[in-house]
Amino acid sequence: VAVDLEDGEDRFQCSANSVYKPVDSTLQEDEDPLIEEAVGNRYSLHKPEDHLNAAYIIFFLLGIGSLLPWNFFITAKQYWIYKLQNCSDQLSPAEQGASDLRDFFESYISIASTVPSVLCLIGNFLLVNRVPASVRILFSLAVMLAVFVVITVLVKVDTTSWTQHFFALTIVCVAVVSSASTIFTSSIFGLTGCFPMKNSQALISGQAMGGTVSAVASVVDLAAAANVTDSALAYFLTADSFIVVCILVYLILPKLEYSSRYPVVPSSCLEEEDVPRGETNDVVPPKGTIDGSIPPLGLILKKTAVLGFCLFYVFFISIIIFPSISSNIDSVDKDSGSLWTNKYFTPLISFLLYNFADWCGRQITAWIQAPGPKSKLLPTLVLLRTFLLPLFMFCNYQPRTHIKRVFFNRDVYPAVFIIFLGLSNGYLGTLAIIYGPKIMSKELAEATGVVMTFFLTLGLALGSAFSALVVHLI
Repeated sequence: VAVDLEDGEDRFQCSANSVYKPVDSTLQEDEDPLIEEAVGNRYSLHKPEDHLNAAYIIFFLLGIGSLLPWNFFITAKQYWIYKLQNCSDQLSPAEQGASDLRDFFESYISIASTVPSVLCLIGNFLLVNRVPASVRILFSLAVMLAVFVVITVLVKVDTTSWTQHFFALTIVCVAVVSSASTIFTSSIFGLTGCFPMKNSQALISGQAMGGTVSAVASVVDLAAAANVTDSALAYFLTADSFIVVCILVYLILPKLEYSSRYPVVPSSCLEEEDVPRGETNDVVPPKGTIDGSIPPLGLILKKTAVLGFCLFYVFFISIIIFPSISSNIDSVDKDSGSLWTNKYFTPLISFLLYNFADWCGRQITAWIQAPGPKSKLLPTLVLLRTFLLPLFMFCNYQPRTHIKRVFFNRDVYPAVFIIFLGLSNGYLGTLAIIYGPKIMSKELAEATGVVMTFFLTLGLALGSAFSALVVHLI
């Protein structure tokens, strides 16, 4: 499916199965988007097909795994409340619900997960041309698996006598696993920048599906398990298993015939007789991507400034609201005592509905890519999302200390608002992040992917810090 876009003087032909190719062929070489090789190239004439969509499925699964740690941490809200119920000894049992560690746990997780990630992204950018992507990806997956095994073991450990220390250990685990997840995400997204756009879309769509999977798993475990610890154990074991799956499918990726056309494997893996004389740069990464040099950051920032801002601000607004505010919005009928208003309202409305809407927004970009990368409408739509913040603040957020008035006092309001938040986050964020590598030359595609991930993570880092302020204001 292709959509023909007109954006003023810039006209692009968009397709989920291709990349942007400008109609104006007079663009300078350093401004050329990532386009297919010349017709005379034998790899273009005999281009391997993605049989059974194997590569697409692998990138989709890797996308699920890239944000799985974050989603499993924030979705297990009832488990963290249970574990931190004794975090303030000076409070009576009736007052424990107002405990600082429990009420602001999501904000603490957001800060602990995003701030170290910014530093890891900077390091990953410097290592793009020094350490192979396969090493960075497999190492980060191994770290994620090791940390989640520790988290899983702690589920059955009695922490009532050392709750404060358990909280500190959990925050450290969040920081470590999020740092590894960031390196994995930026590396794998930088890699997809060298593939057709449909693979980038598969990765990003998979990230949203990871949130949906975690939310569904949380609801199922909550309903099936006899107690909260059994539910959490099954929940985290699911995460452990999926990280193992990610390691296995990534090891399969270089073995696909489809991948032989793209720099998913080191150039040494390509037999010399397989590379026609004079065509080497069409098969392996061009000179400059494998010589250990640092990519030209200034040029990348200049070309992607507007798209980078859009990506930053989309996730800046989203992380302020989700999960710090949205997960603390109670049903207005909570006192009725029904399972819906007490046990399932937050898992379904805040987590499952948001993640499903986010996935839908990302999936739509497989068929429609509008507005284009040079359109002024894209940053305008991104800025309009600011109005979602006061809408959530005036829902039934609890506990309320400073802002007493609740304007949206029906359960349908947070449901509608969370759908808009998820859809806009998925659609606008995906457009911005997939446009970035595609408007740069091929040799800068991976580095541009890392830079775009930096904009995303910076938005999460500043947004998570700001979310703590907003929560305290409410």
